[in-house]
Amino acid sequence: MTITLNTPRLTLRRWREDDIEAMAAINSDPEVMRWIGDGSVRDRAQTAAGIAAWEEEWEERGIGLFAAELREEKQLVGFVGLMVPAYLPEVMPAVEIGWRLGRSYWGRGLATEGARAVLDFALRERDLARVVSVHHTGNTASERIMLKLGMRRERETVHPEFGIPLRVYVLETQS
Repeated sequence: MTITLNTPRLTLRRWREDDIEAMAAINSDPEVMRWIGDGSVRDRAQTAAGIAAWEEEWEERGIGLFAAELREEKQLVGFVGLMVPAYLPEVMPAVEIGWRLGRSYWGRGLATEGARAVLDFALRERDLARVVSVHHTGNTASERIMLKLGMRRERETVHPEFGIPLRVYVLETQS
């Protein structure tokens, strides 16, 4: 299944082998990973395994994380996409929208731009009536994106594995 979304500045596409190095560089930055899971960085092997899992998600569910590439420069900046948040059983069944960009791409509106395109894809192409997004309490940058997407805070909870406080946002379509 080949799906590509284009925004004014981004191409959101499936993953390629040559994306591993650029994504591994993003995943190895402690500041980028500060708000992900337990905050641990990931090496090249972990990144390659993650990309393989994301591709499997595409094949199995018809949703997944898009590689986010600057359209003009054709440079990978991170990912934006959809996943099933199985790590947080209390919100299931659900599809989560999420993003991770390299630090040099922060503050430019790229995550919001990509997330708007992915949210439109989720609602129109995948006919989802409910999309959640989860952030570590204190990650105000991600929280701002969720608010820009029109999401509302649904609950406060704790990451079941790491004990980290989380906020869950939701967008539900009118049925």
